[in-house]
Amino acid sequence: MSTENIFIAHPANNEQLNALKAILKALKIKFEVKKAEEPYNTVFEEKIIKSRKDYNAGKGKTVTLDQLNDLWK
Repeated sequence: MSTENIFIAHPANNEQLNALKAILKALKIKFEVKKAEEPYNTVFEEKIIKSRKDYNAGKGKTVTLDQLNDLWK
């Protein structure tokens, strides 16, 4: 019998990770371990959030593609 259920666990340390692996192996449940993705640089994220807030507060400027091209001339 096969199910479409997926469990995602977030072990806090290697002890928990090893315990989960042992349980899954004992129950003959297929599993895979993936490394957590590294988050964006927090300074970069803060800049993006600030710029969006500034734009929504009317501190931004919209330019056309022609205006941008004129800067290179």
